Amino acid sequence: MPESVAMRDVFANTLVELAGQYPNLVVLDGDLANSTRAEVFEQHYPDRFLEMGIAEQNLMGVAAGLATVGLIPWLSSFAVFLVNRDLDQLRMVVAQPNLNVKIGAGYAGLFTARTGKTHQEVSDLAVMRAMPHLTVVAPADGVEARLVMHAATASPGPWYVRLVRDPTPVIFDNSYRYVPGQTVTLRQGTDITLFGTGVQSVRALQAADLLAAEGISAEVVHVPTLKPLDPEGIVRAAEKTGLVVTTEEHTIIGGLGSAVAEILGEHRPTPLRRHGLMDVFGESGANDDLIEKYGLAPHHIADAARALLRAHR
Repeated sequence: MPESVAMRDVFANTLVELAGQYPNLVVLDGDLANSTRAEVFEQHYPDRFLEMGIAEQNLMGVAAGLATVGLIPWLSSFAVFLVNRDLDQLRMVVAQPNLNVKIGAGYAGLFTARTGKTHQEVSDLAVMRAMPHLTVVAPADGVEARLVMHAATASPGPWYVRLVRDPTPVIFDNSYRYVPGQTVTLRQGTDITLFGTGVQSVRALQAADLLAAEGISAEVVHVPTLKPLDPEGIVRAAEKTGLVVTTEEHTIIGGLGSAVAEILGEHRPTPLRRHGLMDVFGESGANDDLIEKYGLAPHHIADAARALLRAHR
């Protein structure tokens, strides 16, 4: 796999791959197949592709109906629409009856090609994590995104898979195996633990490099599965260093930071700093400008780690 890959391309290619294994897999699109790349699936399997238009509530309802007759529907749209426009339908006809619907939430986070706050979704993990029956996953790269989609398709019940738009660095090789619910140690360290999720875990690795240049040893732990969470892995990593920073391309309210704080509060109280979006909406702008304005770059993560270290030395 190349050094960087776009998850939307992985999404499309993996759907085609899965369709060859699962003759009951279908794709429902919300008039965004060109953006999410679901059009690739349509080219290969036109009879198994349903264009639902800009009608997300109906899309979710139809997916529920298809699941009741043994099909495996994958939904293709932007995260902001799949989380918000059809939330009532998701709750009532998918989550409550625990139906086998897979939500491919594209264009998640801030970096959505200058679409602005209307098309950015930075609170989806909080919403989906609180929804009973849902498995909630934020892959770090294209390798993991493909494996997550395989796991989701093979598992019963609804899954929410958070996918970002633009090419991102690949950190896993072909030996990597995604295990639902498990954390992944990306780097060993002794001074402080950085927990990340999604592509922000890649930035946490880059932050650890910055800290290492100053003699600070940071453990980096990737949390791909936000629900179910891995309490043992969280506690073990926190115990190792005694200091924790969580980082996410998401509001710090209800996402990874809240999840880790809940686990540690119950099992192993630990000094913790949550890093991410500070209860704000985004805006339209270039990726480089947005990452700086909202403080999500590796040097911002390193700053959060330094501040926590200073406070407890």
